[in-house]
Amino acid sequence: MILLTAHEVSATAWVLALTAALVIGISKAGIKGIAIINVTLMALAFGARASTGLVVPLLVVADIFAVIYYNRHARWSYIARFLPWMILGILIGVGIGNDLDEQTFKIGMAVIILVSVGIMYWWDRRKSEVVPTHWAFAGFIGTIAGITTMIGNLAGAFSNIYFLAMRLPKNEFIGTAAWLFLIINVFKLPFHIWSWGTITPESLLINLKLLPGIVLGIIVGIQMVKIIREGFYRKMILILTALGAFLILLR
Repeated sequence: MILLTAHEVSATAWVLALTAALVIGISKAGIKGIAIINVTLMALAFGARASTGLVVPLLVVADIFAVIYYNRHARWSYIARFLPWMILGILIGVGIGNDLDEQTFKIGMAVIILVSVGIMYWWDRRKSEVVPTHWAFAGFIGTIAGITTMIGNLAGAFSNIYFLAMRLPKNEFIGTAAWLFLIINVFKLPFHIWSWGTITPESLLINLKLLPGIVLGIIVGIQMVKIIREGFYRKMILILTALGAFLILLR
C-alpha cells in the first residue's frame, strides 16, 4: 500500500477529507448513524485501504473529546458486556481482513444491519420495555462490530443497535459509546501500525491538518444533540443506521 504524503494530496482530496473529519466530530458528539459518510469520503479521497489507517487516529481524537464532555453519563456495565466480544471480532478482522472479498462483506453487513433495524422498529411498535439479556445477543452483535470496525471502521451501526436495544437514554447512549470506542480505537492502533502498515508518519501529518474539522464537528454535534428531543433521538438513530446500510452497498 502506498499512501500519499501531505504535499501530494490534491485539493479535491483535502476537501473530501476535511468534510469527513467534520462528520466524524458530529457523529462522536452524538449524532450517531452517519459514520458511513466519513468512511466513504475518506475512501474517495485516499482509497479504501489507506483510508482505514487515516481514519483511526481521527476517531481516537474525536473519542477523547466525546469522553471529556459525556464522561459522567457512561454506563460501564454495558461496556463490560460488549467490549470483550468487540475485541474478539477485531482479532478475527485482523486475520481475515487481507483476504476477505469486499462485495460479500458489504452485502452481508448491510443485510445484518437492516434486519436488526427492522427488529428494533418492531420492538418499538410493540412498546416493549423488555431488553435482550442473553449473552448471545451481546456476543453476536459485539463480534460483528469488532470485525467491521477493524476492516472498515463501520462498527457504529452495530453498537447503535446494541445500545438502542438496551434502551439507554440519549446522553447515556452517547457517553457509553464514547468510552467504548475510545478503548476500541486505541486497541486497533498497533494493528494498523505494525500489522497492516496503514498508519505511518506521513498519514499522521495528514491527520494533524484535519484536526480543525474534528473540533468544529464536535462543537456542531453537541449543539445539535442539545436541541433533539429524547423520543425523536431514538427514531433518528434508527433511520440514520438504516440509511447507512444502504450507503454501504453503494460504496
